Amino acid sequence: MTGIAGLDDVLQGGFTRNRLYLIEGMPGSGKTTLALEFLMEGARRGESVLYVTLSETIEEVRAVGESHGWDLSRIHMRELGPPEGMLDAEQQYTVFHPSEVELSETTQKIIADIEKFAPARIVFDSLSELRMLAGNPLRYRRQILALKQYFIGRGCTVLMLDDLTSGEHDINVQSICHGAIMLEHTLPTFGVQRRRLSITKYRGSAFRGGYHDYVIRRGGLQVFPRLIAAEHRAESRRDRLQSGLAEIDRLLGGGIERGTSTLVAGAAGTGKSSLSALFCFSAAERGENAALFIFDESANTLYLRMAGLGVDLRKHVASGRITVTEVDPAQLTPGEFGYLMREAVEKQHASVVVIDSLNGYLNSMPDEKFLVVQLHEILTYLGRQGVASMLVAAQSGLISSNMSSPVDASYLADAVLLLRYFEAEGEVRQAISVVKKRGGDHERSIREFRIRQGRIAVGEPLREYRGVLSGIPELRTK
Repeated sequence: MTGIAGLDDVLQGGFTRNRLYLIEGMPGSGKTTLALEFLMEGARRGESVLYVTLSETIEEVRAVGESHGWDLSRIHMRELGPPEGMLDAEQQYTVFHPSEVELSETTQKIIADIEKFAPARIVFDSLSELRMLAGNPLRYRRQILALKQYFIGRGCTVLMLDDLTSGEHDINVQSICHGAIMLEHTLPTFGVQRRRLSITKYRGSAFRGGYHDYVIRRGGLQVFPRLIAAEHRAESRRDRLQSGLAEIDRLLGGGIERGTSTLVAGAAGTGKSSLSALFCFSAAERGENAALFIFDESANTLYLRMAGLGVDLRKHVASGRITVTEVDPAQLTPGEFGYLMREAVEKQHASVVVIDSLNGYLNSMPDEKFLVVQLHEILTYLGRQGVASMLVAAQSGLISSNMSSPVDASYLADAVLLLRYFEAEGEVRQAISVVKKRGGDHERSIREFRIRQGRIAVGEPLREYRGVLSGIPELRTK
């Protein structure tokens, strides 16, 4: 085990023992943090562990540990600065197998420490210094091979860190090692830097492919394995969940079904968020759990707004029936968002999940096509878990028949609830209708939707008007 739960999940159980692994990444990507967590896990298991550094001082390594609140006292540390003159061409040594010509002075020191401490886990930081000492690719490769054979012959699991500062991606070690992990970090135009890792090689073992987001916080690395919906399936009922408003439930053919997704679309201010929160409140009133992920407003604003409608969300938040997570797309990565959603479903047992809104979720993604793919995976996962999901999408414009959303998610949703402004008798009014519902009947009428005097009300079908969805209807004449 690596000591990092998410990474162990990606590796399907952690590193295979007595093998050599390569950890690649530019400076600042978290290699040292990962390596120290790997060694601390070994120390917790009663193993002898060794950290060999050529690139940093022991004081600098200990400072990393202190920044995370770690006690590194059980980790043996060895600092190996290059001997004077080692970088002169005529003074360079070649490292062969121990049965061959003498090993370099640096390698001899490493071997002496291994003989002294008999470590089960070793971290070698970093290969860039060893590459310089070797002088040429052939000598460098032979050094790595010699070290690999020596380490494995003594039952060591080894992490070799490479900071990729040589200019070109060196595949020498990749071809020799048992497995390789690439750590990447990018700086977006706005917001915190985004980090992701991938397993580029792992001989004879299954692992989760693709990119997995991770963050570095006080306490170490937190890895968020990529969500794969096909791996998750749970038995669930297919009954309907009501909103608490009889007219809304009739529009939806009795409510929203467990294991389905509902898109609530409309212009700003039409009541999308209030309607979605109402389903969460209704679930909590029945003794079930619900989760709201809000991108566009604060939790306090949501509580006050719903309280004005006679809906006390705050009491169910206090009891734990409803969890409200404020999501800042500039701070939260898509992988972490998926992780929080899994936590809500698998640990808090939420039966209703609301994403409010897709507009905010889109801002957390660098490219729309990736949003749709990940959103599909999330909705499939929620459906397999028997969770009723609701997606709020704010459309651009106020009154028009051609209003558009930032991303077309209507084909992903099992039901689409549409809210519209329309002008009638000198007033701006609102209309609600269900334009899509898979696997069940629903009311096809367009009804007036009102939020007035502290209550939500749904009127009779607007049969006297024609063209309500255009925003400027005509009164029918008899």
